[in-house]
Amino acid sequence: MNERDTLKINRLGHLEIGGMDTVEIAGKFGTPVYVFDEAHIRNMMRVYKACIDNLYGGNGTVAYASKAFSCKAVYAIAKQEKISIDIVSGGELYTAVKAGFPAENIYMHGNNKLVHELEEAVDNKVGTIILDSFREADILNSVCKARGTVQNVLIRINPGVEAHTHAFVQTARTDSKFGFSVSDGAAEEMTAHVLSKEFLNLKGYHCHIGSQIFEKEPFVLAANKVMDFIASIKSRSGFEAQTLNIGGGFGIWYNDEDPEMKLSDYSEYLDCIITAIKAKAKQYSINEPYLVIEPGRSIVGEAGITLYTVGAIKEIAGIKKYVAIDGGMFDNPRYALYQSKYSALLANRAKEECTEKVTVAGKCCESGDIIAVDVQLPKAKSGDIMAVLSTGAYNYSMASNYNRNAVPPAILVKDGQAEYIIKPQTYEDIVRNDVVPDRLK
Repeated sequence: MNERDTLKINRLGHLEIGGMDTVEIAGKFGTPVYVFDEAHIRNMMRVYKACIDNLYGGNGTVAYASKAFSCKAVYAIAKQEKISIDIVSGGELYTAVKAGFPAENIYMHGNNKLVHELEEAVDNKVGTIILDSFREADILNSVCKARGTVQNVLIRINPGVEAHTHAFVQTARTDSKFGFSVSDGAAEEMTAHVLSKEFLNLKGYHCHIGSQIFEKEPFVLAANKVMDFIASIKSRSGFEAQTLNIGGGFGIWYNDEDPEMKLSDYSEYLDCIITAIKAKAKQYSINEPYLVIEPGRSIVGEAGITLYTVGAIKEIAGIKKYVAIDGGMFDNPRYALYQSKYSALLANRAKEECTEKVTVAGKCCESGDIIAVDVQLPKAKSGDIMAVLSTGAYNYSMASNYNRNAVPPAILVKDGQAEYIIKPQTYEDIVRNDVVPDRLK
C-alpha cells in the first residue's frame, strides 16, 4: 500500500502489518487494539537522522515529538536509534526516565509548565527546556538557583508563518497561545529577559509552524525568518544563537485526499530547510546553528493501525448506512475534534470489491461518536475485522475512558511477531482511584 511495505494483503486476502496477519492479531489480542510496525518507526527515525548527518554534517539532532505516541517502548526505540526526544509534560518525562532514556537528550516543551514539572525536569537533568513565558523563565531561574545549577534553554518564537492546515493545529500565527512574536518585538524582549537570568543559559530559539503540512515553502519561509531574527539579535545585542529548533509538522497520508509520502519526500523537506539555513548563515556571516527537528506524527502515524470488530449495522433508507465498531471516540477522538479523515477496510476481506459507502460509528453514547465518514467497503457483516489506517499518532495519546470504556492496548509487530507494549486496561484499572466517602456508605 506504500513503498515502505508497512501494510500488505496476503494470499488469504487478509491485511498484514509488519509481516503478521491482522486477523490473527485480532484473534490473539482481541479488539479494539492499536498495532504498530516497529520497522516503520525505525525507518522513519533513520531517514531523518541520515539527513542531519549527510546534509548538515551531523550538526544537529532528531527529537521525536513524543506527544504523538508516548510509552516506554517507543522511547526505548528512540534510545537505540540514537536520537533525542521532545516531551511536553511531567508524565511524558516520567515515562522517558522510567524507560532509561538519557535525560541530556530530552527537549521539554509546554506553554504553561507547572512548577513541579520544571522542578522534575531540573532534578532529572533534562538537557534543554523551551521557555514560553516570562513567568516560566522567572520560575525556572529560581528553581535552578535553589539547586545551584544552570539550565540550558531555548525560547519559543513565533515567526508569523501561516501553514495550509487545520486552524486548530496552526501554531505560528500571530494569534497563538504558543511563543513570542518576532514582528511586535516580544521575542526580542524575552531574549533580553532570559539573558539577564544568572541560572539560565540561553542556547537559541525554537519555532513550530503547525502540523500535517505537505508544502515545503512554509518550512523554508520559517527558517529564513528565524535566521533573519537570529542575525538581527546578534547585531543589536551581541547574542548569537547556537541552536535552532525548527519544530516538526511534516504531513502523512490519511486518505486519498493526501499525497502518499515517500521516504525521499521527507529528505527533501530537510534538504530545503538546511539549504535555507546555510544560505542565511553565509549571508549574515554567522555560524550555522545546531539544528533540531521534531517529527512526531510522520514517525509513528502511518506505522500504526487500529483493529476493531464490526457489531451493529444500521441503514437509514436513502440517507446513510452506519457500521458500528467496538471502539469509538474513546480510542480515537480526532474526528470529533477536527473532523479528521481516515481510511478503513475490512481486514479479513481486504481483496473484496467495495460496493457501498458507509459511516463508521463508535459505541459511545454520543451522536458525534464517529470514526470515519463516506468510507468505501464491501458489504460489511457483524464479526468482520475492520482496520482503520494511519492511527499511530494522536490516537492512543488522546484516548480517554469516556463512558468508562477501557483504553485499548497497544502491540508492536516485528518480523511477523507481536507483543504488548501497553497492556489492556481492566474494569478494575478504571475504578482504581475511585473513593466512596464514609458518609455515602
